Amino acid sequence: MQHIMIIEDETNIREELMLLLESVPYRVSAPKPEGDLLTLIREARPDLILLDLGLPGIDGLTLCSLLRKESAVPIIFVTGRNTSMDELNCLLRGGDDFLSKPYQPAILLARISAVLRRTKREEDAALHWKNLKLDLASGTISLPEGKSHPAELSRNELKILYYLMKHAGKIVSREELVDYLWDEEIFIDDNALSVNMTRLRSKLESIGAPDFIGTRRGLGYQI
Repeated sequence: MQHIMIIEDETNIREELMLLLESVPYRVSAPKPEGDLLTLIREARPDLILLDLGLPGIDGLTLCSLLRKESAVPIIFVTGRNTSMDELNCLLRGGDDFLSKPYQPAILLARISAVLRRTKREEDAALHWKNLKLDLASGTISLPEGKSHPAELSRNELKILYYLMKHAGKIVSREELVDYLWDEEIFIDDNALSVNMTRLRSKLESIGAPDFIGTRRGLGYQI
């Protein structure tokens, strides 16, 4: 079940949104906006965030900007502000959509569904971790637009990074990577993985992500 997080400071609107979304059904969480929202989002890893602009602590635009440095989670601004400049600012800061209050429930649900469908298509073609994007269609890695030029990966480099990103946060042993890369080979020189890893790390460094892949001595690799 897809998880939607509501970040809204008005209790009645927050509860109204929860009832609406749970009826779909979505899994819904609604943390108190006075808390450490960045940490809560990192831990909860929602599929989509409904975000208000006027929050009691960090404002919605700042929170969105901070999130975009490390996450591509879809964000729909749902706010009482309704000028074209408000909408433009939200989209420029990294929002995926903008809806003014009072909203029509059917319109909100349609917007959520559309953003989730679009995100699913993008995820099928690319992986994201922190602020790095692995584009499976083009075989390239890149940081957010404007920070660097994409770097092209070889087939094995792409497979290594794909496997590590699919297991992000976990330690992946050398043996596990060798089995994934060359499972049909009878014998592979252990140095082949080291060579490919060195080349991959060099390309990561070239786009500004030199420490993206860590080494856990005696255990394997981890991102």
